[in-house]
Amino acid sequence: MSLDENAVKPHDRLAEALSEDMAGVNALIRSRMASEHAPRIPEVTAHLVEAGGKRLRPMLTLAAARICGYEGPYHVHLAATVEFIHTATLLHDDVVDESGQRRGRPTANLLWDNKSSVLVGDYLFARSFQLMTEADNMRVLNILSNASAVIAEGEVLQLTASQDLATTEAIYLQVIRGKTAALFSAATQVGGVLADAPEAQVQALFDYGDALGIAFQMVDDLLDYGGVTDVIGKNTGDDFRERKLTLPVIKAVARADEAERAFWTRTIAQGAQRDGDLEHAMTLMAAHGTLSDTRDEALIWAERARQSLTALPDHPLRGMLDELADYVVARVR
Repeated sequence: MSLDENAVKPHDRLAEALSEDMAGVNALIRSRMASEHAPRIPEVTAHLVEAGGKRLRPMLTLAAARICGYEGPYHVHLAATVEFIHTATLLHDDVVDESGQRRGRPTANLLWDNKSSVLVGDYLFARSFQLMTEADNMRVLNILSNASAVIAEGEVLQLTASQDLATTEAIYLQVIRGKTAALFSAATQVGGVLADAPEAQVQALFDYGDALGIAFQMVDDLLDYGGVTDVIGKNTGDDFRERKLTLPVIKAVARADEAERAFWTRTIAQGAQRDGDLEHAMTLMAAHGTLSDTRDEALIWAERARQSLTALPDHPLRGMLDELADYVVARVR
């Protein structure tokens, strides 16, 4: 699948199909991010929440619930929960990564400070737990609270593994399954659980979210070495400058000769980067085919996501989720 800039994107079609539900989610988010005593909270939260994000994760929850025939009100609460968890992790990530840009705008920690970002992120986590209890479903609570723990675990694992040249592809997969795919799979799975869907459908929704999240993160990591800033919302090469060992680099290190390994040791392990190093890194990755190989792996995960959908009821939204899996990888130009 190639990316046609003039075509309506799958997530836009999904947003249109779910517009009424998403209006409820957005209204709930605005009401629950308010704070009577700490105006800094809605200021910081609004900066990120209103920054034009795709709201992909909450849409996955809404779509999963609708596909499985849910007709109650609490899919909106769970969708807002998922978005609050996601926003909280972004606030914390930007502090950890010392990032200056998110979704094409200055980060909250740059506009305010690290303390505000961390504490507002904590507030949003607390709000997410308040919201998830309102569905009065213990399994839903278990899934979302477990996902929150797995996300944090994945971030800590990345912190310890990102600059270690001994990091393997298996560890990388563990990191992205934690920090990214865990929330995707929880978002889809709770939709099925809330609808009291058969266990085979709940598992299929989990599998779809897991595979989609992995493909999504692999492509994000690939775009960092060749994407367009307005597509990825950050500067090309940020991962290299932050010394993150993502899949294209891990593959390049594994295939490196002695001189190339010395380059990766200096730039990633030791952090002694110089002008021209990013360009040289990209030359090495191109020479070893690690960018195309990463895209091939992302395509495999996207296909796994699509195959998972076959266990779900026939529904227009199912077709949109199928297209979404293709689009995630088609973002790579």
